[in-house]
Amino acid sequence: MAAPLLLRHPSSLEHETGSHPERAERIVAVEHALAQRDWLGWEVRESPPIEREALLAVHPESHVERVAAMCARGGGFLDADTVVSEGSYRAALHAAGGAVALVDALLGPDGPRVGASLHRPPGHHALAARAMGFCLFNNVALAAQRALDRWGVGRVMVLDWDVHHGNGTNDIFHASPEVLFVSVHESPLYPGTGPASDIGSGAGEGFTVNLPVGPGSGDAVWCSLVEHVAVPLGLEFRPGLVLVSAGYDAHAREPLADCTMSTGGYATLAASVRRLVDDLGVPLGLVLEGGYDLQALSESVVTTLEVVAAEEAPHAPPPALHPIAGEAARRLSDRWPLVGTLAG
Repeated sequence: MAAPLLLRHPSSLEHETGSHPERAERIVAVEHALAQRDWLGWEVRESPPIEREALLAVHPESHVERVAAMCARGGGFLDADTVVSEGSYRAALHAAGGAVALVDALLGPDGPRVGASLHRPPGHHALAARAMGFCLFNNVALAAQRALDRWGVGRVMVLDWDVHHGNGTNDIFHASPEVLFVSVHESPLYPGTGPASDIGSGAGEGFTVNLPVGPGSGDAVWCSLVEHVAVPLGLEFRPGLVLVSAGYDAHAREPLADCTMSTGGYATLAASVRRLVDDLGVPLGLVLEGGYDLQALSESVVTTLEVVAAEEAPHAPPPALHPIAGEAARRLSDRWPLVGTLAG
């Protein structure tokens, strides 16, 4: 069996943002922590830049050219939160390319069963035609679209556990029954989207599942929502690929949010997802999103990768059913009967 695959690229450091929270030190901290552990035995490759055709499968030419032109002029602000430098366009092409190359490896012949794309800038806030929330291109959406277009995977599940709602991914696949988008996120919080009432539209109605939690929510809530809601959703949807928008800014140390997750909590999230993909017999890809406390970010990434790539799925008892997860399961049970059954 192929070793787990980690994709990265030095251009992530060329996306210069100054004192901005989304800064190069994030990648430095993560890679240093992994290097100290000999990269956990993962195969490490440099990512390619995304091919133009793959990029245009999600983003219109006008958006791509707008980002490229701003960077070519030396940088500036694309919106109040999203700054770019001369090197940002190259970094964004490799961040998107890493996510797409990860899918190609996971779904290709003799590919690994698990992999991760660890780049910046992150992507899940990027709309099809707009950069926002520190994000230029939507890396995980590009990865999901690649699985659909190139590999003929009929269904892809995207689990977003970043503390901020992944509004870009939500909107890109809003009308698609081919992508099940499940987001656990703090609310109210930037970008102000993702109410439980947003369930998709048209043919995609029911395939967008938003699971907002309040400030102060910690391991008990987050882990229960993933184990007792997201996992049964995945078992019923039966995707050919599971992708995780892996943000680590719900951590108690995080400066930009108010949740109280622990590093061990992220290990529990990872264990739930690992059991899901084992039960489905499909590969798992993680795409780095947010996380702005360097210690919390690096430790949480390391523990996530350890868990998802372990030789055997973790045997620890699953998290207890939290009332918030039970309520969400009941809300979803008409459309997703297995969720209601497993949540009691």
